[in-house]
Order: sequence, then C-alpha cells, then structure tokens
Amino acid sequence: MPGPLDDPLSVALDTSDPDAFAAALGGQFQRYGFASVKDHGIPQPLIDAALADIKAFFALPETVKRRYHQVGGGGQRGLTPFGIETAKGFDKHDLKEFWHTGRELPGGHRLSRFMPPNVWPTEIACFKEHIYGLFQALDALGLTLLRAIARHLKLAADFFDDPVRDGNSILRLLHYPPVEGATDHVRAGAHEDINVITLLLGAEEAGLEIKDRDGSWLPVKPPPGALVVNVGDMLQRLTNHVLPSTTHRVVNPSPERARFPRFSTPFFLHFRPDYLIRTLPSCIAAERPDRYPAPITADGYLQERLAEIRLK
Repeated sequence: MPGPLDDPLSVALDTSDPDAFAAALGGQFQRYGFASVKDHGIPQPLIDAALADIKAFFALPETVKRRYHQVGGGGQRGLTPFGIETAKGFDKHDLKEFWHTGRELPGGHRLSRFMPPNVWPTEIACFKEHIYGLFQALDALGLTLLRAIARHLKLAADFFDDPVRDGNSILRLLHYPPVEGATDHVRAGAHEDINVITLLLGAEEAGLEIKDRDGSWLPVKPPPGALVVNVGDMLQRLTNHVLPSTTHRVVNPSPERARFPRFSTPFFLHFRPDYLIRTLPSCIAAERPDRYPAPITADGYLQERLAEIRLK
C-alpha cells in the first residue's frame, strides 16, 4: 500500500514557483507533520562517502568506539553507546547507538558554552571531511526549507534566518544492530523530535512509521535519493500546533531482515541556544488560544527534553 509521502516534492519548484512550493510543503506539514522532498542538491557521492564512513566506524571494536564516548556530555558529541537513549515515557532503552556531530564554532565564540568541540575518530580516513560536509549541506538545505515554511506561515521569507544562525544543530549517525531473538525492546520507541525540523536521508532498511490522526501507523519509505523532513517540537511550540510535531517510531525488522543492521542519518536543525521561543501572534486566535503563554529559550527547552530521554 503506498505511503503518504511516496511522491516527494521537488525542491527545484522553490526556484521556479516559490509560492507553490511553500504551499505544498506547508500543506504536507499541516496534514502529517512530515513531508518528503527530492532534487535537494546534496551530492550523491558525498552521501555515499558519509554512509561508508558511518558503517566503518560502527564496525570498529567496542573498546575503540568507547574511546569517543564523552562521559557527562549529555550525548552532545561523539558516541552514545548502545542501550542508553530511551524514548520519553518508556522504561526500556532503544536498540541503537549513535554518533553526534555539531556545529564548528570559531575560538571565543559567544555560544561556545552551549556547543562543545566536535570529536573525530582517527581510525577512519576523511571521516571529518565527509561527515562535516554532510552537516553543512543539510544545514543549508534546512534553511531553504525554513524559508518556504516562513512563506507558508505568511511571515517574511527570512524570518528564520537569524534564529537558526549559529543554531545548536546536530547530525546524528545512527546504527541499529541486527535484532537477535525475541525482545520487548524496539529500535526506536514512539517519540517526537525536540528540534525545529529534522532532515532524514533515506535508510537502506525499512522501519520508520508515523502516527496518523486516527491512531494508525503509516510506513514511511521515501524513494531512493529523497529526503524525509518533519516538524519538531520547537516549531510546533512556536506555531501553537499549526504545524504539528508528529509521533514516529522505528519498528523492529521482519524475521527475514532481522540479521541486517539499519543505518540512518537524521539532521536535527535547532535554533541558536539563546533564541526565545515565543508563540507567533499570527498562530493565536479565539479558536486556537495560546498553549504556551510563557516563552522559553531554545536551550532551556532542549535541556528539559534531554533529561526526559535519559541523555542528561
């Protein structure tokens, strides 16, 4: 059965007819909290090189990988080992491990206290070049998509430019190992993302599902070369739920695919840490009262949520 996002929007439309692109993207976000896009301009050789490096890193011995675990760092950089992250409201950890790469800031930057330096594995040649190159490409694409969202919301097209400049964004390199035997753990429990928007390159293995309005779960498997993009809680809060942050999960594989690992590369685009998330006046109405009368900084909100998923 075809999924709701099987026919991706072409980012090229943003150049030829920006209003049509904004309307189509915003319409998918308002209906599903998710959208899919193609013709995004991220070079396939860069994607392939980054994926090869990800697979090489997670194939390293556990003792080597553990050298890159930043104890007490809240999982902001380097490795978060298997068995730590737990979806909000769950008591069983997810079946995954992951690596975090963040924004590279110049020395003495005023936001350095929020964003620690990246760590880079010396065992994988060109890891930094490929992974940070992918970070930068997704960061640039994210801004293009946010400008379309701004137009959809009847805001100035550059509304998000300043809030996400020097944003505390994260590229997560995810490894879901093969699932061996019966288990009551899942690869990723049902959750919403914390950030503004998430950009996700298509995974080789299936498993991503989104929760529809009627409570049913819809599989999301974009065609090769496409990206899945979803609204995060920060954007949901800013828009007073005009754009919903949809619950999603990664289910365990079928028995015939259980011996295969799954790799995924979500890019979590964030506001800069000191940005004050205050409900947009245009998203408040008599029939839509303000759910969040007290504003909160992006970092304050992030810290609350990291504690809920056991990364802090």
